[in-house]
Amino acid sequence: RRQANQAINFGLGILWDFPSVKLVPTAYERGVCASVPFIALPATERGTQQHLQPERMSRNGRRRSRSRSPRGRGGLPGSRYEIGKLQTLRPVQWSQVKLDPIVREPYRSKATYRRSEREISEWRRSKEITTKGHDIPDPIFTFEESGFPAEIIDELRYAGFTTPTPIQAQGWPIALSGRDMVGIAKTGSGKTLSYLIPALIHIDQQPRLRRGDGPIALILAPTRELAQQIKQVADDFGRALKYKNTCLFGGGKKRKQQDDLEYGVEIVIATPGRLIDFLSSNQTNLRRCSYLVLDEADRMLDMGFEPQIRTIIEQIRPDRQTLMWSATWPDIVARLVKDYLKDYAQINVGSLKLAANHNILQIIDVCQEYEKESKLSILLREIMAEKECKTIIFIETKKRVDDITRKVKRDGWPARCIHGDKSQNERDATLNSFRSGRTPILIATDVAARGLEAHTHVCLEEKRSAVPYPAVAPGSTEQAGGFW
Repeated sequence: RRQANQAINFGLGILWDFPSVKLVPTAYERGVCASVPFIALPATERGTQQHLQPERMSRNGRRRSRSRSPRGRGGLPGSRYEIGKLQTLRPVQWSQVKLDPIVREPYRSKATYRRSEREISEWRRSKEITTKGHDIPDPIFTFEESGFPAEIIDELRYAGFTTPTPIQAQGWPIALSGRDMVGIAKTGSGKTLSYLIPALIHIDQQPRLRRGDGPIALILAPTRELAQQIKQVADDFGRALKYKNTCLFGGGKKRKQQDDLEYGVEIVIATPGRLIDFLSSNQTNLRRCSYLVLDEADRMLDMGFEPQIRTIIEQIRPDRQTLMWSATWPDIVARLVKDYLKDYAQINVGSLKLAANHNILQIIDVCQEYEKESKLSILLREIMAEKECKTIIFIETKKRVDDITRKVKRDGWPARCIHGDKSQNERDATLNSFRSGRTPILIATDVAARGLEAHTHVCLEEKRSAVPYPAVAPGSTEQAGGFW
């Protein structure tokens, strides 16, 4: 009966958004006990004849999703299943909910009191940092000035960090003060630790999780690759304070993710679509969430995740702390900030119209379509003759990725590819092989555009839509970028 009711509600959610769908009474509505729920399917081109089709069942009895949304993105808006789930997540009437207060200990750094305004201004100017907002805390210059627990500082030293990056030096005091924050910085600036360590400090100040509680900190990322990289950092630093995390993304082992949520984790790192999946099925909740991070916000919005993001934010208490990180500052990001951030401080490292990492040598080769493959072959011969030869080639379509990968292999070069049709195991194996250096050439669609370090070369093939990628694709180190 419960399964049938869920199917009925799901069908109604679809009906409002698709006029061509006519809901057919399920077996349960007709008074017949059904062991398998039924759903209404869209009308076919042959007419408006409706038909019923049971959900697919796996061998162990679990329902299998019919979603054909791109893997790793949690489902793009407009897919029939995603819309149905958005419809079931209604905004919470927070005025009618009694909330436990969020513990916010005031941030103080005695070391910064000894620095003059002139010294602070000169430091910000030298690091190309501009701030917006009132009462911006002064930056810190060393890890000891941050007031972090000794375990965190030891982990920073163990990871090889000696001093904070500019975005960390200015971002940590703001995040630790409990204010909402917007950070605009290029990829590779150290922003992951800019929000992750304050998240651990925030969690440490809150009451411990009880059975049935959701996470205290939520980090949203656009792709599964970025989410997994954030999890790796969260594993390293969360271990120091004994806080657990889980990573929710499409294509992963859903049972493992579900078990983590049931056991209880302080931090959830998720793609928007997969998180909505768990929220819709009541397998987790955001009642305890008081620290929200939107990483690569511009990328998530560019991928069409705005409805999902807004739905998720409405499930979180209004007095939360929200941190939004972006590589660029388009109007759509500014609107989201205006709607959901309060009394926020903004940090810009470089220009608001950030377009590229200036440590990167960019080479643009204008050529005819038929010349691309021959020029790529010549370029790869030059690159592979160098000692440092890790190379990422970004291509627009999945079919083109497969074609170029086969050609590069025929030329005798070790290459592997990733795109939305690859399974999670294939993606992980490819990325691990690339990072270790066993396969120095990675060919990919934009699914891997952020968070990868090629160390030497990034090639963008295909048409003009690839041009904005220098803001994100060539990562944190000094690299060369080529365009066709």
